[in-house]
Amino acid sequence: MATENKMGAMPEGRLIVTMSFPIMLSMLVQALYNIVDSAFVARIGEDALTAVSLAFPVQLLMIAVATGTGVGVNALLSRRLGEKKQDDANAVAINGIFLSVCCWLVFAVLGLLFGRQFIELFTDVPAVVEMGANYVTVVTVASCGVFLLFVAERLMQATGNTLYHMITQLIGALLNCILDPIMIFGWFGLPALGTTGAALATVLSQIIAMSIGFFINVRFNHDVRIHVRGFRPNGRILIEIVRIGLPAALQQSLMSVLTIGLNRILMAFTQTAVSFYGVYYKLQNFLFMPVYGLNNALIPMIGYNFGAKNRRRIERITRFALLLALGIMAVGTVLFELLPIPLLHLFNASDAMLAIGVPGIRIISLSFCLAGASVILCGCMQGLGRGGESLWVALLRQLIVILPAAAVLSRISLDAVWFSFLLAEAVGLLAALLLHRHVSRRLLGQLPQQIS
Repeated sequence: MATENKMGAMPEGRLIVTMSFPIMLSMLVQALYNIVDSAFVARIGEDALTAVSLAFPVQLLMIAVATGTGVGVNALLSRRLGEKKQDDANAVAINGIFLSVCCWLVFAVLGLLFGRQFIELFTDVPAVVEMGANYVTVVTVASCGVFLLFVAERLMQATGNTLYHMITQLIGALLNCILDPIMIFGWFGLPALGTTGAALATVLSQIIAMSIGFFINVRFNHDVRIHVRGFRPNGRILIEIVRIGLPAALQQSLMSVLTIGLNRILMAFTQTAVSFYGVYYKLQNFLFMPVYGLNNALIPMIGYNFGAKNRRRIERITRFALLLALGIMAVGTVLFELLPIPLLHLFNASDAMLAIGVPGIRIISLSFCLAGASVILCGCMQGLGRGGESLWVALLRQLIVILPAAAVLSRISLDAVWFSFLLAEAVGLLAALLLHRHVSRRLLGQLPQQIS
């Protein structure tokens, strides 16, 4: 008799900790190398930091598409495993890989053709345009690493092998931290490549980590088999992956749209405001990564137990995840309120950036707990296959409320702009609570109560 997957058998609290902790740790390191990357770039000068900040929405968009593909693979694969449909699970894996390759090729072409034009939308400073355009070209053309790394990691997550996921993330992050100063400043006889070196360090690290991730899946992940020989794309599976993952991709891409919109609003004040927002986003990411890691572990847990028709287990997992996320965000709020100056000094902040950044960090951090609860509720809905509802929450949080509010508040002062974050998260949490309640009643209400 086959052994029950731990997602259906292990006690809920222990399951969440054992599955989410490796992902949290690896994503923390991932966020840390983003901080290290910007900290090194800041040593070149504020023009370089601005160029990378302006290019960052392109990276966010690629991550959004990769995340959407990963969420679709994650939820669908874990559900097929919960239903004991091994052949279907294997087919989901290989079709997810095929879809990731297609996404890479699209972004490579777009980056080559329109990278410079994108940077020129925000600035006409020649040095910023040149550095930003080079950065965009490198990270898009070599984006096979990010797309295929995401799907390799989601194959591990969907089968409960989060330790292997942590290993690949750690390797990629540590490699980037090592390669960054070497390629940016030209250590060990190499040419100093500046921001282009930062981009090269990022993509090389991702490609190496991706290769290791696939090796681990083929060699050690016994819950799914990747068969390339004789592969033909399965339209039904591809559509299902896109159907589940598209809301998550759109949700993630909203951060790219938000960053572009805010950059245009902030540039009207000063270039330093744009640089600060780029710095703030990296700092915020470091705090949010444990919650995103918890969310990534939550999706296959919910999907597996939904496939196994275990309502009570889904409810217990959801409650525990919410409490854990709120605890993380509460600690983060305290740290951001107390330590804004040391945090900004990590990026060689000037007096002008400190004047903008200290009140900015303290105002925005008031929204952290609201955001954490929204992320977990959306993850639960994604695990149930209802990504559309989580997309509506993200639209409210990252587009419908925040950008109009920021545009209106910018007429008052720069400090007032930061209150748009608090307003957007409050509205988003209210929507998440209402939609999660509706989805739970509709889907979980049909499941038997007696399964524990």
